[in-house]
Amino acid sequence: MEITVKDGAPLLEYLYTALSPQSRTSIKSLLTHSRISVNGRVTTAYDHPLKPGDRIEVNANRKSVFENRNLKIVYEDKWLIVADKRNGLPTISTGKENEITAYSILFAYMESKVENGRIFIVHRLDRDTSGLLVFAKDEQTKRLLQENWNRNVVERKYLGVCEGNFRHGEDTIVSWLKENPKSLKMSSSPIDNGGQKAVTHFRVLEQKNGFALLEIELETGRKNQIRVQLSSIGHPIAGDRKYGAAANPFGRLALHAATLSFRHPHTGKILTFTSPLPFGL
Repeated sequence: MEITVKDGAPLLEYLYTALSPQSRTSIKSLLTHSRISVNGRVTTAYDHPLKPGDRIEVNANRKSVFENRNLKIVYEDKWLIVADKRNGLPTISTGKENEITAYSILFAYMESKVENGRIFIVHRLDRDTSGLLVFAKDEQTKRLLQENWNRNVVERKYLGVCEGNFRHGEDTIVSWLKENPKSLKMSSSPIDNGGQKAVTHFRVLEQKNGFALLEIELETGRKNQIRVQLSSIGHPIAGDRKYGAAANPFGRLALHAATLSFRHPHTGKILTFTSPLPFGL
């Protein structure tokens, strides 16, 4: 289908009218799955500005192959999806209208595959952390994964570059984390202050030019745990201005969820996934 734009408007808003009576969800799905091009160039931006005379092409053919530059599916079965997300993509909406998230991308993908397809978040990564995430396709699978998460996760490791050099090759950080309700920033205390206990193990893999590459393993999973705990010992993650980083050598938060191994909630099989580090010293 080809449409010639008559009046200027944001792309999604224009499509709601031009493609009526299609549902808003199905129209968003076309954008998310790169089925819309403007003047010969594919775009997924809801707010892409249109001008009179622009030519919109709509390719509504549904494909089972998943294609998205911000998110890659590394495993899928009838119960769950394991995805590898880029930094800058939030796991779930922060409340902004029409915000593209890992959840919205996979929701649209499921809807394009099966009628009334759904997706459920099992755990999250910070917006600026890249790497591996698990999603469930039904509520029972979500519940089984979340309720037994610590028992079923065999290995969960991150790779990160932080500021400063370490005198010891490995260490463990134990502290209690609290969130400031106004700034939404986490703080770390070496003694129990009524917050949540957090335990992080790390090993130094390489040190160069005032930075260290760490392999990090979580014993607990608290909000911003790695970032706030490493900052609390004087080694903030590179690019993490929120927690005191002075440098940004990679143009991003240098934290990546690289390894995830867990027991499948239905088959009992151990599934192991790795994601290559998208930055390095």
